[in-house]
Amino acid sequence: MLPGALPLQQENKERRREMRFLMFAMCDEAKVAELAQIADKVAKTPGQKTIAQYACQGMAFNGQPPNTMLAITVIEADSNEALAATQYPMGLAGISTWAVPVLEIPVGRVVTAEKKYRK
Repeated sequence: MLPGALPLQQENKERRREMRFLMFAMCDEAKVAELAQIADKVAKTPGQKTIAQYACQGMAFNGQPPNTMLAITVIEADSNEALAATQYPMGLAGISTWAVPVLEIPVGRVVTAEKKYRK
């Protein structure tokens, strides 16, 4: 059993793969070099795998402050600790981060997935 895990959590760990997240990192343009260094370092965090990284080339959403950079990283994390180990160094540097869990649905299989989760 995983240290500190409840029996159901252990059962879930044994039968599922990692959770996938979109991790957003927003900072002033003056911190972009620091964000890049931290992103390269945390990409090697045990328990998480970086799938892709994107830098938005314009205003990503309404209300984003001017001269603010937004980076989006797609990661797989096998625990909350791995996710925290990725986000915490950025927070210490004054970079705002948030992670959104996402469900991968195969292209052309949306109806099948919807029926599966509707049950």
